[in-house]
Amino acid sequence: MNIPPAIFCIGRNYATHAAEMNAPVPDRPTVFMKNPASIISATDTITIPPICEEGGPQVDFEGELAVIIGSTCRDVSPEDARSCIGGWAAANDVSARWWQKEGSGGQWIRGKSFDGFCPISEPVRADAIGNPQELTLRTLVNGECMQSATTADMIFPVYTLIAELSRGTTLLKGTVILTGTPEGVGAARTPPVWLKPGDLVQVEIEGVGMLANPVA
Repeated sequence: MNIPPAIFCIGRNYATHAAEMNAPVPDRPTVFMKNPASIISATDTITIPPICEEGGPQVDFEGELAVIIGSTCRDVSPEDARSCIGGWAAANDVSARWWQKEGSGGQWIRGKSFDGFCPISEPVRADAIGNPQELTLRTLVNGECMQSATTADMIFPVYTLIAELSRGTTLLKGTVILTGTPEGVGAARTPPVWLKPGDLVQVEIEGVGMLANPVA
């Protein structure tokens, strides 16, 4: 996939994920961004950079449905949002938790933006998906299922997100929107499950695509 002009991300868009992270369920979308240069393909290696040695083991997985904006848009209504979509993809919002929460003044973008921290599948056409709120998402690490959910559980549906993000803001063609991750991330487990060299991370979304990224 080409480097997009922007990557908008939604945090805590599944109530169960908010709960496992001991965070309140938001009443408005929680928005952050990732560096567009963090994009890698569906089979590229996720390389844990030396900077992530600071703060101890911390690199986590977050399987997500991605939306690719197909035409530049602004101030879109939820009813018209579908016409702005160019495609759908499976994505992994790889996250360095110490850098996300402690290493960057409380701003998430640093811990989300290291090179290789946004694996994404080749998009399928917009019309390949009927209802984006009826998709099954699974994340596996070394063959073990860590996340299994349906997009019906999103707090803010896809079309609502596009409408909200486009309020007063131009979304350029090619912009990627990561729509949030369900429960099951490594940071919330006891003990935590951090990605390490030799792991294989897979994200599968029915009808959309699959990732299979080794970790080094």
